[in-house]
Amino acid sequence: MNGEQDLARRGREIIDRSLYMVIATADPSGQPWASPVYFAQSGYRQFFWISAPEAAHSVNLRDRREVGIVLFDSSVPINTGQGVYISGVAQELPAHETAEGIAVFSERSVSHGGEELTVADVREPARHRLYRATAEAVYVLDEHDERVEVSL
Repeated sequence: MNGEQDLARRGREIIDRSLYMVIATADPSGQPWASPVYFAQSGYRQFFWISAPEAAHSVNLRDRREVGIVLFDSSVPINTGQGVYISGVAQELPAHETAEGIAVFSERSVSHGGEELTVADVREPARHRLYRATAEAVYVLDEHDERVEVSL
């Protein structure tokens, strides 16, 4: 296996093992905000989470769809950590587009001891909405701490 394939495999493993991702958004003035969210992924390119529409990151996405995401294992010893870095766009999914994403999210949630969710759980008047981030680029650091774009 070559270096890029090894990095891609490592990236998939990190995503598969992670329960949470940190999503970075910015408000209209550029003020950053980072939030950890439980997530489910589809094809290593789409990442789904549920949040209150009033949460800071949810509000930020209304005006600025660009996001940065990082996934990592915070329990590993110092100097051994690895992560996956994603740049992309995100949005609250409109009600008519939630069926596939909530199925992906619900399946993963149930597998981790969470509850099964339905479309009704993420539509008004429900407290939460479904969000999707779509990766435009995915990076893993190589042995020299250089960022390498990988195809997962």
